[in-house]
Amino acid sequence: MITLQEEVIPKIRQQGDYAVVAITKHGTDIARRLGKAFQNADVYYMSKHAKGDEQRLGIQTFTGSVRLLFPALFQSYQGLIIIISLGAVVRMIAPLLKDKKTDPAVVVIDDKGENVISVLSGHLGGANELTREVAAVLAARPIITTASDVQQTIPVDLFGKRFGWVWESAEKLTPVSAAVVNEESIAIVQESGEREWWTYDRPLPEQFSLYSSVEEALQKPHGAALVISHRILSETENEILANGVLYRPKVLALGIGCNRGTSAAEIDAVITETLAELKFAKKSVKAICTIDLKKDEIGLLEVVEANGWEFVYYSPNQLNTIQCQEPSETVYKYTGAYGVSEPAALLYSGAQKLELVKKKSGNVTISVAVIPFE
Repeated sequence: MITLQEEVIPKIRQQGDYAVVAITKHGTDIARRLGKAFQNADVYYMSKHAKGDEQRLGIQTFTGSVRLLFPALFQSYQGLIIIISLGAVVRMIAPLLKDKKTDPAVVVIDDKGENVISVLSGHLGGANELTREVAAVLAARPIITTASDVQQTIPVDLFGKRFGWVWESAEKLTPVSAAVVNEESIAIVQESGEREWWTYDRPLPEQFSLYSSVEEALQKPHGAALVISHRILSETENEILANGVLYRPKVLALGIGCNRGTSAAEIDAVITETLAELKFAKKSVKAICTIDLKKDEIGLLEVVEANGWEFVYYSPNQLNTIQCQEPSETVYKYTGAYGVSEPAALLYSGAQKLELVKKKSGNVTISVAVIPFE
């Protein structure tokens, strides 16, 4: 468990763009939920509420006053999501305020997770859009008091963040955002990923046109494009990104089996090579799935930690509930399961079929599934 003491607070380990902070038991539960939903968020809560899995999940705990955390968090993160009373938050951040152009977005959530309040840097800092995204995750009430915040459109830089979507490149964020704000025609191509990204209680504006493939969208002219796909686009398809942003949804489940002592370098090389062969983006990997015999496999743990992926393992009985296309008596002899990579990927993803049934490369066996979001 990573414990933050007063003297090391300035050295907090930042990995994401947002910090989620809680100090109560109920707030801790909300923070963990948000940490799972926002894969680019770092979670902080008091050590007395620790559940024992903080190190594996990358959660940081602290003792003493939460006030001591804020100077370091304030200067490090793009936004702070704080599950503490509004009055207390205002008092803690007041001495840290500098300028609305540089202050981070600050969003406050009540201890029951019923209200999400945009407190600071609503427009420039993105707190208003962050408030909506957080409220959507919690099924809470977004509270925004900025008088001019009435456009209700897609925030290009925050699009899909609550699902963990990441950009392939930030190069076109500014011009595409301008096209959205100026109500130009926008193509939205969604080939995979979560579908419930429109959070307003009104229909999608007419400026947006939905397509299920890049090829279909290229048949019509558009001012800009938002593309959600786990695929590596072809040279022709890349034309849509002349003024477009490509989002990588977290939809790939990798079933992995390996010999004991296989290095992280070998495992990572097989993953990279396999995804390239499938023309799938590594940024779209969500989890590595395996058998519980491998829960302490150093190479696997190092790969998972280095990439920020989930690590899931199943018992032989659980794996045997899935019928393997390529069952192995040898694997059953040593593990009690007729397969590892195949059933693990299917169990986690919920997919009906695998994109790659099984590939053996050196000491590693890999299967690949795409998580369906229909």
